[in-house]
Amino acid sequence: MRVVFVHGACVKDGHWWWHRTARLLDAHGIRSVTPELPSCGESGIPAGVDGAGLDEDVAAVRRALQSSDEPTILVAHSYGGIVAAQAAAGADAVRHLVLISSYLPEIGQSLADFGDGEPAPFLQVDAVNGTLQVDPDALVETFLQDCPTDIQSQAFEHLSAQSVRVTAQPVAAASWQAIPTTYVVCSQDRGTPAELQRRYAQRADAVVELDTGHHPFLSQPEAIRDLLVSL
Repeated sequence: MRVVFVHGACVKDGHWWWHRTARLLDAHGIRSVTPELPSCGESGIPAGVDGAGLDEDVAAVRRALQSSDEPTILVAHSYGGIVAAQAAAGADAVRHLVLISSYLPEIGQSLADFGDGEPAPFLQVDAVNGTLQVDPDALVETFLQDCPTDIQSQAFEHLSAQSVRVTAQPVAAASWQAIPTTYVVCSQDRGTPAELQRRYAQRADAVVELDTGHHPFLSQPEAIRDLLVSL
């Protein structure tokens, strides 16, 4: 069994965001990989009007899924659920989806369909360059309030601008309809309120609720490890 992690929006160095959980899984003999998302500038092409979008992110995750026929759990966080919905379609190795404070889009839905039409207050949108990014002043209090202080400090180095067009690009597949799916509700999340997560989770096969903020794989990695080991 292996795990493929998909990170959320406006960050880079996905391996860092998952490293606390990945280390615990490794101790159980479960290897993991974290593909880079081109829309976050991780392919070497800067995010923006001419940068990569959802299709490139999907392709990157599909390459990771198709790199092995080993049974795989695909774990997606936040925006990563939009990517996973399409990337896992037809990927025979994927046995289970785990979505953490995330989304289960129907075919034709985009990330924007889960919002109210206005940019979130913790995001900075550059309409000229076609990017969005997390307001650094809001990072800790919105997303990492329950994480260790060293993690909070290091996180600033792993923020990234992202191509804003990913928010409006619709998915062409909804893999969660065919693959067993568990949704992790983060009850102390200040970025995506728990009541919204619970609404999104109604499309999943199973729901687990954790008393954490937006990044439980950093604040309570043992809980995420235990869930994945159980699957």
